[in-house]
Order: sequence, then C-alpha cells, then structure tokens
Amino acid sequence: MIRFVLSFFGGIFSFLTLGVMVIALSIGAIFWVYGRDLPSHESLASYQPKTISRIYSSEGRIIDEFAQERRLFAPADEIPELVKHAFISAEDKNFYTHAGYDTRGIAAAIVEAVQSRGQNVRGASTITQQVMKNFLLSGDRQIERKIKEIILATRLEETLPKEKILELYLNEIFLGQNSYGVAAAAQTYFNKALSDLAPHEAAFLASLPKAPSDFHPVRRKERVTERRNFVLREMMENGYISRAVYEHEVALPLKSVQNGDYESYRTERPPRDYFTDEIRRQLSRDFGEGEFFTGGFTVRATIDPEMQVLAAQSLQRQLEQYDRGLGVWTGTGKTIDPAQLGDEASWRAALANVRVARDVTLDGPWHPAVVLGVEDQQMRLGIEGVEETEAEPFVVPRKDISWIRGSFRDNFKPGDVVHVRRMTEDGSGNFIRWTLRQVPKVQGGFMAMDVNTGRVIAMQGGFSYQNSVFNRATQARRQPGSSFKPFVYAAALDSGYTPATIIIDAPIEIDTPQGLWRPQNASHQFYGPTPLRTGIERSRNLMTIRLAQEVGMDVVASYAEKFGVYDNMGQYLANALGSEETTLYKMVSAYAMFANGGERVEPTLVDRVQDRYGRTIYRHDQRQCVDCADPRIPRSRGPEIVSDRARVMNAITAYQLTSMMRGVVERGTASSAVNLPVPTAGKTGTTNDAKDVWFIGFTSNVVAGCYIGYDDPKPLGRGASGGGFCGPVFQRFMSEAVKEYGGGRFKVPPGGHFINIDRYTGARLPDGASGENVVAEYFRDGEEPIFGITFDGGFAMGADLPLFDEAQAGPRQVTTSTGKKATVGPKASFGTLSSGGLY
Repeated sequence: MIRFVLSFFGGIFSFLTLGVMVIALSIGAIFWVYGRDLPSHESLASYQPKTISRIYSSEGRIIDEFAQERRLFAPADEIPELVKHAFISAEDKNFYTHAGYDTRGIAAAIVEAVQSRGQNVRGASTITQQVMKNFLLSGDRQIERKIKEIILATRLEETLPKEKILELYLNEIFLGQNSYGVAAAAQTYFNKALSDLAPHEAAFLASLPKAPSDFHPVRRKERVTERRNFVLREMMENGYISRAVYEHEVALPLKSVQNGDYESYRTERPPRDYFTDEIRRQLSRDFGEGEFFTGGFTVRATIDPEMQVLAAQSLQRQLEQYDRGLGVWTGTGKTIDPAQLGDEASWRAALANVRVARDVTLDGPWHPAVVLGVEDQQMRLGIEGVEETEAEPFVVPRKDISWIRGSFRDNFKPGDVVHVRRMTEDGSGNFIRWTLRQVPKVQGGFMAMDVNTGRVIAMQGGFSYQNSVFNRATQARRQPGSSFKPFVYAAALDSGYTPATIIIDAPIEIDTPQGLWRPQNASHQFYGPTPLRTGIERSRNLMTIRLAQEVGMDVVASYAEKFGVYDNMGQYLANALGSEETTLYKMVSAYAMFANGGERVEPTLVDRVQDRYGRTIYRHDQRQCVDCADPRIPRSRGPEIVSDRARVMNAITAYQLTSMMRGVVERGTASSAVNLPVPTAGKTGTTNDAKDVWFIGFTSNVVAGCYIGYDDPKPLGRGASGGGFCGPVFQRFMSEAVKEYGGGRFKVPPGGHFINIDRYTGARLPDGASGENVVAEYFRDGEEPIFGITFDGGFAMGADLPLFDEAQAGPRQVTTSTGKKATVGPKASFGTLSSGGLY
C-alpha cells in the first residue's frame, strides 16, 4: 500500500516536473523564436525625438513654430518629480522595481479577459513595454506583439537606466490636441511650464494616455475629471502626495485652455505671415524639410516686428485705395446657408468654420461677418467675436457703400460672408459705425532690408497671408520694367561713360522675327540729345536702348547676372527695358549693392540657426571681430570688425549711379510721391500697359521695394505708374524706418572729383555755378570728360529733332563763379514726332 502511494505521488511529481519542464521549454522556445530578428533596442540610447522648430524675432520673442509632431523635449532632470509620479501612478506603479514587465499585471489581465469571455481586454503593459511599442513595434494587441514587447523591454532594462526610459516615455507619448510629450501638453492645456503644474494638473496629463483623442477637457469633462481623481488617489496611495493634498486637489474644478480658463499660448504669437513662411521654405530647402520640421531648430529671424506691421499696412492701404477706386464689390465669395441665420448660435458656429482672412488689421481688426438682412438704407450683420450693443449696432448704412456701383440689393444677399471693421473718430477713438471692407483682387509685394548686412527687416507678400499664402515678394516672377534700367547705366558707367555723356533720344525701329518693334517713351515724345543723368531721371526708354546697344547686351546681361537679378539673362534689347521676369526679392537685393558702394551683400531672413543642443549650425554674418576678446581695448575705441565682402562694382560707379538715382526722387518720376528727410535714391518701373508697377529706393542704411499688379497680369488702368502707386507705399514705410534706422549722406569714395554740369545739355559749367539746372557730377581722377560727343547706338536719327528741352519758358540762365549771369542754350520746341506706349 505504501509503495503504491509513493508510486502514485512519485508519478504525479514526475508528471508535474515534466509538465513544468515542457512549459518552460515551450516558453523558452516561444521567446527564442520571437526574440530573433527583433529591432535593435540599443538605438534608443541615442534617440532624438521629433521636436518643434521655433522662430524668434530679433527681440527674442517667439513668432512662429513648425513641427510634424508638436513636441517640446524635456530632459529627465528637468521633468519635475510630481509629473513623473503622476504618470507612474497612472500607468505603472511598480516601474522602479520591475525588470521591464509586470507578472502580476499580466496575470490579472488574463483572468479578467477569461472572465469576460474576451469582452474586457485591458493592457498590462509597463512603461518600459509602452516605450518598446511606441518606438519599435506596432500598436495592435496581438499576442505575438506582446511577446516581442516583453523581450525588448527586458533587454532595454539591462541597457538603459530607469530615468532614461522614463525620459523617452514622457517625451514621446501622445497626449491629445496635437501635443506629444508632457512639456508640449502642459503648454497646450494650461499654458504653463512643467515646473508650474499643480498636482491636479499633473494628474490630468497622466490621465490622458488611456484615451488621448477621447479625453477632451470640455466635451468629456466629467469623464476626464473622474480619471484625474483616480490618478490623484493612486498618487496618494503610492505615497507621492499626502491625504490633505489629495482632498484639496480632487475638490478643484477641471480648468484648461480649451475651456477658456487660461489664455492659449498661441495668443502670445502673431498670426503666421509671409516672413516666417518664407523662412520655412528656405530652411526646408537648405536643411531638408524633414530635418526642419523635426530637428528642433532655434531660428533667430532678422524681422523687425514693428517694421513688419508697418510694411503690411503700407502695402495694404495702397491696394485697398486702388480697389475702392474701381467701385466694384467682389466680396469673399463665401456664403452661409440662410436657414441658419435665424439662430445666433447656428450662424456663429457656421461663420467660425468659414475660411476667410482673419489677419488684416488695417485701421483696426477686420472681422468676418454674415449678412443677416438687406434693406434699402441699411444692411444687418452678424459679426464674429463681437457682441452687439446699443452703442455699436450691427448695421451698415447706405452711405458706407457710396464707393460701390449699385445698391445693397444689387450686391448683397442674406448669407453672404463679408469683412467689416469699426470706423472710429480720429483722436477720440469713439465709435462711428461698422464699415464694409474687402480683400482686393489686385496684389503686390513689399520688402525692406539693411544695405550693409543683407538682413531683411520686413517682407509682405500680398494683402493677406490667410487669404493667399503665395509670397509675391519671393515667388512671383514679374517684369521689372524701368526699374531694371540702373543695371544698363551701371554697365555703361563702368565702360567709360559718365553721367554727362550725351545719348540720342529719337525713334528706333528694330526688325525682329515677330515683326517690326518700335519702342516708345512714356511721355509720347522724343527729346533728342540728352545727358545720361536725365535719361534715368526721366526714365527714357529710347535712350536706354541706344545705350544698351552701344555698351552691348552681353555686358548688360553679365552685370544683371553679377548682381543676382537673373541667372542667365537673355541678350535681347527689349530686356534692357526690363521685359525679362525676375522677383522683387532679387531686385531689392541688387539695389542694396548700389546703396552700400558696390559691395556684394546676400539677403537673409535668418541671423542664426541652432540645433536642438544649442550648437550654431548657420550664421549669416561671417565677419571677424579682430579684437573683441581683448580686454585692453580703451573705452574710447570700439572693436575692429573686418568685412570680407566682395566688390561687384567700382565704388565710384556706385556713387555716380546713386547720385543719378537721387535725381529720380528729387525731380524725376518719383518726385511727386517720395520726400524723406534724408538723402534718398531710387527708380520707378512701369511695364507695358501698366500690368506691373514698381518702385525701389534706398537711403544710406535701408533699401525697400514694392511692386503692384494682378496675379493674372492685366492693365491697372490709365495713369497707373510706379511712382504713383508704389511711391506712396515706400514713402509711408520709410518715413518711419528712417526714424529707427537713420540715414545720412551717401559716402563719396576717394579717387574722384566734382565738376558742375548742366543737366539739360550736359555742358560743363564753371565752378560755383548755381541754378536748378546745375548738378555736380562726380568724375574719376585722371578722367577728363570730353563734352559735345553724342552716342546713338548705331540707330538712325531724324535730322529735325531739337535738343532736349524741359519745357522751360525761355532761355536758361546760370550764375557763374564770378557772380555774372550767363545764358545756356536757346529755347527749343518738341517738334512734331510723337509715339505712345509705356515700359
């Protein structure tokens, strides 16, 4: 009997032992099979998460950010213990003691799944396992993935310390609202840094991994509050907070940015505009789009925020002025279903979803609004973000649309989405009425930069970025028209011509494969022999063509390419008048080289780029400071900075051209629009049929340029010109810019001398001569100009053309150095030849 009992229990023991061995071998086999060809966990030691690239203004304020995943990386030693404890309590209370997986948790999950017959399948993953799932494996719940997860988690625990694993988890995890990692989530939900979070806020963040897309703090407020309180209770039971703290924190209401309890971090930043979007475009090209959106770059932009606002409004004002002069209502083209207009909540919700510009602040914010009712003498509106009051009724009276052809009923119907702004009294700011506004169909671009460093201080690529993201300052290729002429004159001045050289202004006929080309002057007149200076001041097309023919279009093209206006300019005479397309960005950059005395300057929107570790990977200013680190420098002397800029044109040529372009502003085609308190030079440009109008000008410190035209080029109308349209934009902007950036006399380079010249005839005048026709031209030393020689470019000239005349009333008199009066040149008529057209 005893032997039987012993044999029986021995058999059971052997069976159990064998069973255990079989199970162990089976488990071992399973882990061996699934442990092969797994991803390497060792790469996590050097893992770099996708983080936000941020753009800062020159003042150090955040103005924009770009990211694939909105993540702010926080090292483990910068994450508060409170936050760590909240997530450990919510997700893995045994994190600091297990070896990568939690056996008890797995067993409990299996039991629950069996009891519910597969209805309740909850996760039992540790934080380490979640790291493996997020980084190296898929997110499905298959047994195969779980086994791989455990294997990798065990290996990771042997490789990395617990704090590093926790760092990976807390920076990688998705927490809803497009926020990845705890630092970004703290900003998104509370607009706080991690160090400023209270226990209930940390617990709220720790509750989100369970269902980040579903746990919305407003829509699912009760459920989220319940989960938050559960996490707080776990924190108390784990000894991370006291009972008193727990009781205090669970009694607090759930507050969030989404509920309007805190201001959003986005309100601290201006809306995205053309400037920061162009930085995104350029850095994506230079570093790669993937690296820019994930590399955590810190970008210091060159933008001057005040000048940027001024640039935008200067251009917007001109575009709106032209648009209202047309008298046509075009509106937004967007509508709301009239059935929703009877309920305020309905139309407000519908209006909030309409995509229209919300970034215009010209004379006050422009608000989207919906037409609720149309009457003969007024129109009722519903206005976004504004509550109606007796003092500010939501109506627009009939007189407000006096500039529009037609009546209210002709142009509007209920449901139309429009823009309005408050009209207020000057000085007091008292409300007058709501006034209708519209984004013009005509567009344009504006840009301003430092002539010495190339730093772009302002850029506006259209009327509104939210209306159209196409940047017309950098992306629109347009004909520069006469604003290209300075490059023809620069080539001539470097080729031995002088500002006093006489060029024939007479009709030209050129036989081309497309037919006979007869270029024309804007004034519909011809002026005969005329000094070079007057040719640029009055923008004479025929003089420019003859000069280009004399110098050679190959030389002109090489100058344009050297200045960066074109990459490979066509050597056609029409291109001397600016018929080949380029961008405002390139033109303004090229003009900066005239202003700084002929030295190369590369435009930049970025001063410096740093990587996620703070290392500088790009710096625009490559100049060397010779003795910046020398403590012996006396207080009376600043450190010496050595410029390494290359010279693209002779300094004397640059000064001569600048002097001639000052004449454009002082008495030429821009004189009626530009009048600054500092010396200013520039050039207008108007293309055929006034499809594009330009003005680019500069002081000794700042260059700025503007162009205006339709995106689908068409005439702007009779009388449109660069001086009349873009001149006022330049004037408005530069009037304020010179207050901040200053301006002085243009530097006269050594190696030359001044000679008085008659600007009408090019004749030499005595030293000390005065009069409006007298101009002091700068000539190179050793260069004795020969007066009286005229150049015609090889084209024929009519024999009856008079000399150039400025429509003087009689013979011109000058005062000589001895004080005597002398008559210069007889009065001449314009003759009978005329022509039309405009370039």
